Amino acid sequence: MRVLSLTCLLIAVCAIPAVLPQHEEKRNDRPIIGVLAQELKNPEPYGNSYIAASYVKTLESAGARVVPVMVNRPEEEYHQLFNSINGILLPGGAAHLMTSGYAKAANIFYKLALEANDKGDYFPVWGTCLGFEQLLVITSGENLLCRTNTSGVSLPLEFTQDATESKLFKDFPPDVMTSLATENITLNFHKWSISIENFTKSEELRTFYKILSTNTDGKIEFISTMEAYNYPVYGTQWHPEKNAFEWSQGYYPHTPSAIKMTFHMADFFVNEAKKNFHSFASKEEENKHLIYNHNPIFSGADGSSFIQKYYFD
Repeated sequence: MRVLSLTCLLIAVCAIPAVLPQHEEKRNDRPIIGVLAQELKNPEPYGNSYIAASYVKTLESAGARVVPVMVNRPEEEYHQLFNSINGILLPGGAAHLMTSGYAKAANIFYKLALEANDKGDYFPVWGTCLGFEQLLVITSGENLLCRTNTSGVSLPLEFTQDATESKLFKDFPPDVMTSLATENITLNFHKWSISIENFTKSEELRTFYKILSTNTDGKIEFISTMEAYNYPVYGTQWHPEKNAFEWSQGYYPHTPSAIKMTFHMADFFVNEAKKNFHSFASKEEENKHLIYNHNPIFSGADGSSFIQKYYFD
C-alpha cells in the first residue's frame, strides 16, 4: 500500500509543469561581438587596417563569435551593424583619439549604445588600453590623459572599495581576485594614463564611471579598471587578452593564474553580450560579416607585438 501511495505521489509530482525561477533571465546563447579595427600608420601589403587576433581568440574562448567593425565607413552602415551585433570591443593599439577612423567609429557606437540602454535595449561596450582611453575621451569630451612610465610592465591591481560589489568583479572566484591583487598578472603596455587627479577634476568622468582599481608608475597614480555606474560600459587600461594569446615579449604573464584571469574577464563580457538580442536580417547576412571570412596572418615573425593580425583593405 505504501509503495502504491509513493508511486501515485511521484506521478503527481512529475505531472506538475516545470516553471522557471522568476529570477532567471532570458539569454542569447549565440552572441556576436563587434571588434573595432584601426588604421595602420604605414599600410602593409596585406591591407590598410587591422585587428589583433588575440582579441578575437579571447572572445571566442568564452563562447562568442566576432564581426570586424571596419573603419571609415558610412554612419548608416554602423547603425545597421549596431542593430545586428550584441556588444562591441574597442581594442588596444595606436590611433589618434580625436581624428582617426577608430575614434569616429567608437564615438558612433558609444552614443548608439547609451541611447539603446536608455530604452531598455541592453548593449555592452568594452575598452582595452587604447579603447579604455577612447572611452575617457568620448565621455569627457576632452583628452585628460598624462604620460606615465608604463610601457611594458605587469602589475597587481590595487582594488578600490567599490570593486567587490562591482558588476565586473563581484562574481569572480576568490582565488582569481586574490591573484589579481597580489600577482603581477595585469599587463600594462601604454604611455598614456588617466591620473586620479585629472579624473577627479572632470565632472563628466567621476559621475559616469566608478573606479574599480588603480596603479602607479612610482610617481603618478592612475586608473586601471573602471565601469559605468548606469550603463554596461567597462574598461581596462591593462591587457587581459595578452596573457593567453600573445608571446612576443618575455615579460608577458603566462602563469596559471594569469591565464585563468584572462578567461574570467572574457567570460564576463561575453555573458554581458548574451543579454542583448540584436540579430542580422538573415543567416546569409550574418555569415557575410563574420570574421571567419578573413584569415589571420602570422605577424609576429615580422617583429610585430601581435603574434597574429587580421588585415583589411
